[in-house]
Amino acid sequence: GYYDYSAILAGLGAGVLIVVLDVIFKKKSVAVVLAVTLGIIAGTLLELLVRNILELAEVQQNVAPAIELGILLFLCYMATTIILQTREDFRFVIPYVKFSPEGAEAPPFVLDTSVIIDGRIADIADTGIIDNALVVPRFVLNELQSIADSADRLKRNRGRRGLDVLNRLRKCPRVTVQIRDMLTQAPESVDTKLIRLTKNVSGRVVTNDFNLNKIAQLQDVGVVNVNDLAQALRPVVLPGEEMEVKIIRPGEELGQGVGYLEDGTMVVVEQGRDLIGRKVTIVVNNVYQTTAGRMIFGRPVDSPEASPRHPKDSGHSQR
Repeated sequence: GYYDYSAILAGLGAGVLIVVLDVIFKKKSVAVVLAVTLGIIAGTLLELLVRNILELAEVQQNVAPAIELGILLFLCYMATTIILQTREDFRFVIPYVKFSPEGAEAPPFVLDTSVIIDGRIADIADTGIIDNALVVPRFVLNELQSIADSADRLKRNRGRRGLDVLNRLRKCPRVTVQIRDMLTQAPESVDTKLIRLTKNVSGRVVTNDFNLNKIAQLQDVGVVNVNDLAQALRPVVLPGEEMEVKIIRPGEELGQGVGYLEDGTMVVVEQGRDLIGRKVTIVVNNVYQTTAGRMIFGRPVDSPEASPRHPKDSGHSQR
């Protein structure tokens, strides 16, 4: 029989046009584009099947074109929605093209207030090693604005620093920054909302907050702690190596001087009290890792005891 394909062609053409414009202006991923295209095709085929059934039932002539168009749009919408929602669980194979699960993509990083004010996340972003989208919740942005408007000068400066860091991130061409809104049904703390949003986007929290770090881990939410990252990137120092350090103050023990490396590591120099204010070369004797950080102990290279000694050599044998 004769079929009026005008509704089908109109719906298919409109869908393809919408997809093309969406790709051009919003830069959607290829997986989303293919899912939408497949959904439109599937919806069109389903509408054609419905038309054939109506033809066999001899009720086709009683269906208005507007109803046919509505059926087409509804089926295309339902097919596209189902494909987009299930693409995380299945792979749809098209010749040489496949939808990868969402887990294969880099999970977004959800930034909290502390890590934005800290500012080191902007330095990390400038290196280009972050492939993840950076998500800034609206409530975190509101908190930063509230801190920036505080009557306390210190808080006000911290808030303004956080806003400056956000502007720097948004101008960085190597990362994508998204401002994300979230509806809340009841009053919640910022940490609770942050964890819930991170779960919703299947991301990871980026923070410097020790308590938030622990709460997120208890709820099986991934955490990136910038302090832990900085700790892991500190250079390895072994006993017997030489290094330069400026001694800035006396130590707790007699004759000790204390200096700091660029990453903040404390260096305790034996026989260094008389060298305060000077940059000296030392030989590392021991390296200790404490809960507060790493501590390095050493002696000036010109010291007669500069070379590291084994514990068994420190005493005198008695016979």
